[in-house]
Amino acid sequence: MTTKNILFTAAIAGLLSSAAFAGVPPEVADRLGKDLTPMGSQKSGNKEGTIPEWTGGLSHPPSNVTYKIGDRHPDPYADDKILFTITAANIGQYEKNLGELPKAMFKSYPDTYKVNVYQTRRSCAQPPAVYEVVKSNALNSVGSPTGAGFTGAIRSTAFPIPSTSQEIMWNHKLKFRNFKATRQFGFAAPTRSGDFTLYVAQDDVYQMYGDPAVKDVSELNNISLKYISNTIAPARSAGNVVLIHETINVSEGARKAWVYSPGTRRVRRAPNIAYDNPLTNSDGMDATDNFGGYNGATDRYDWSYVGRQEAYMPNNNFRFAQRDLQYKDILIPGGHLNQDVVRYELQRAHILEANVRPETRHIYPRRQFWIEEDSWFVLQNTAYDARGDMWRLHEQFSMTYYEVPVCDRVGAATYDLNAGRYLAGSLVNQEAQISWNADELKEDRYTPDAIRRLGVR
Repeated sequence: MTTKNILFTAAIAGLLSSAAFAGVPPEVADRLGKDLTPMGSQKSGNKEGTIPEWTGGLSHPPSNVTYKIGDRHPDPYADDKILFTITAANIGQYEKNLGELPKAMFKSYPDTYKVNVYQTRRSCAQPPAVYEVVKSNALNSVGSPTGAGFTGAIRSTAFPIPSTSQEIMWNHKLKFRNFKATRQFGFAAPTRSGDFTLYVAQDDVYQMYGDPAVKDVSELNNISLKYISNTIAPARSAGNVVLIHETINVSEGARKAWVYSPGTRRVRRAPNIAYDNPLTNSDGMDATDNFGGYNGATDRYDWSYVGRQEAYMPNNNFRFAQRDLQYKDILIPGGHLNQDVVRYELQRAHILEANVRPETRHIYPRRQFWIEEDSWFVLQNTAYDARGDMWRLHEQFSMTYYEVPVCDRVGAATYDLNAGRYLAGSLVNQEAQISWNADELKEDRYTPDAIRRLGVR
């Protein structure tokens, strides 16, 4: 591990666990867009040259691809070659830049697991207008004393120059994802022989926090987003609909959730769609709050900052998302997906640890999160069981949707070391392309009555 000072400034030294700050001083915020990127990461590369300087990322469709809205995103880095492949045989050469997840996978699957490392491309970018908002957030964001909520920010990274571990997690949970979006994605949990059933869901999100017309989070009545997931396959599960109203400050109100079941033709409240209850369509292979790297309330854990490290993590996985890549080629037999379709790069990561509070419970008493610096996105996390043994490992495969631009995932995997199985999620290859500008979405869609109509099959 390197230094525990994530702020890259002597103005605020150290990482505190709970104190609230009324933003950062103007002279610190002025560093955004200078020696810090507009998102708050370190702009310069490393001294070895293996991490380059950030020069703006993929802020629009690159000139070496032909892209049309609604198409798959052609890979602007398709000509990049594998620099080297890490295996169980040569892991000692690269161990200093490996996190808990790959180390555990090499130990569990020494004959088949590998990491293909490519040139680091710092592609993450956001729209220029959002960068202005992020700087305003740096000046005005105020975290609550417990870390359960905040005020003074909107639309994107709330704490680009964070002072607490919880603020880093807020940056992940409320990273820029535009305002209205729709997509279709698949889940599958292959057996050890490779057989799998593909679950497909259509989901859409009305992210009020990302609404350009909203000036402050205080206008949102403690709701950051409204979300619908409608399962459309297989036939036996089609018509099951989940509706979520996600709260910001859990101390002022818990997440609200409803489900529609076509079997009963009823909508019912579902307070169990939170924390460590089984994730929908996951075959019981993961917890609800692990979807997307981490979501929902943080109040069952004490959070601490472990450090900052250069690590090989998934990034620029344009190839992983292409339509010609069939699910059967990704979901191979054994305990992990096909590592030949995943691109890894050397990146800077902030590492957080969460330990369950004595007065609460969670099936994962301890968790560690590796958050990529440019995107504030949890790319890897590890979860431990009640005995203290590593149990489940989660990885997200990210890329930059350069038409917006926005940095998000195109797939994910959860590896269960005890079961010797894995869950692949957020798969998009054979599904309708995501729309980051779904202007047809209206807020009145996100009601219990509306999902009853949606779920009729």
